[in-house]
Amino acid sequence: MTDRVARDRSAGQNGDRAPRPRAWAAPVRAMSRILNADGSPRTTQPADSGRSGIVNCGLYVDGERRPGEWHYAEALAAAREERNGFVWLGLHEPELEEMTAIAATFGLHELAVEDAVKAQQRPKLERFGDVAFLVLRTARYCEHTELTENSEVVETGQVMLFIGPNFLISVRHGDACRLSPVRADLEAKRDLLEHGPWAVAYAVTDRVVDLYLEVADRLEDDLDVLEADVFDRQGSGRIQRIYQMKRELVEFKRAVVPLQRPLLTLTSQVNREVPQEVRRYFRDVQDHLSRTVEQVNSYDDLLNSILQARLAQVTVDQNNDMRKIAAWAAIGAVWTAIAGIYGMNFKYMPELGWTYGYPGVWALMLISSFTLYRLFRRNGWL
Repeated sequence: MTDRVARDRSAGQNGDRAPRPRAWAAPVRAMSRILNADGSPRTTQPADSGRSGIVNCGLYVDGERRPGEWHYAEALAAAREERNGFVWLGLHEPELEEMTAIAATFGLHELAVEDAVKAQQRPKLERFGDVAFLVLRTARYCEHTELTENSEVVETGQVMLFIGPNFLISVRHGDACRLSPVRADLEAKRDLLEHGPWAVAYAVTDRVVDLYLEVADRLEDDLDVLEADVFDRQGSGRIQRIYQMKRELVEFKRAVVPLQRPLLTLTSQVNREVPQEVRRYFRDVQDHLSRTVEQVNSYDDLLNSILQARLAQVTVDQNNDMRKIAAWAAIGAVWTAIAGIYGMNFKYMPELGWTYGYPGVWALMLISSFTLYRLFRRNGWL
């Protein structure tokens, strides 16, 4: 770094224009941590436990994969020598040290590397020099026999894509979307793979959005069951289940909705970096995503309606209980009033000397109670 600065200053003093660094070498301040004292790169393998996050590394030339196992540095050098070659490096939850070494080889920006390791990002599309950084949130439907207040309905993860002139690096977190089937399907489509790294970016994005559609269709089935149970008088319809479903839908929504802006950028006519043919494929993905967004929004509205309906049912049930209690209290008040009157210790009271006074009072209380019961029953209070 010091020698290059000295050469730049010397060139400026001589009136010559300083040589411009290559566009693929984005600034990485972390490079000093991975270079030896003589400037040579250190070993690219992590030194802690020997665990490697590299799942697959392939060299593709003219839409075909070159045979053999490649180290990513050798594959990148070979791809740069070819006219239509690129490297697809697949990673699964790499460690920071390994990811930093890969960044030094491919010229990745340290901010994007940090995001790729932490995997706590919203869907977005950023550019660092000649490298595009695309973040996708993956989703998968979790099978369950019965929806409860603790059921996990949607499992989410992340896929980050570094898209450069001669390479694509996919970093996967979680198991919501495996990329090995995507690689296998894409290798069988030479015409599409000839378009380079952006064709791989399309295939990965298409797989992620297809899983969105799958999850949305399965969520609709759960909502139908939940709705039927809420309006079934024999069902439980517990609010906790509705709230749990609401939380799972919010998690799914956070994965789907923010992806609209990156796809809009990729399909824009002003975006010249994406080949025109690949932009057509991305537009198809955008259509599928728009459908999923509409479904998610409708599910959100439906869940709100179900929740409000259940709350209204709880209020109605409470009112019914209060009416029943009030009706029985009114019936009991008749007995209490009559017994209270005749329980007074007065010498001169009506009917005290009547032979049939006692059974008459009983008859009066029973007839009054039965009359009130019939009235409450007719009005739906009992």
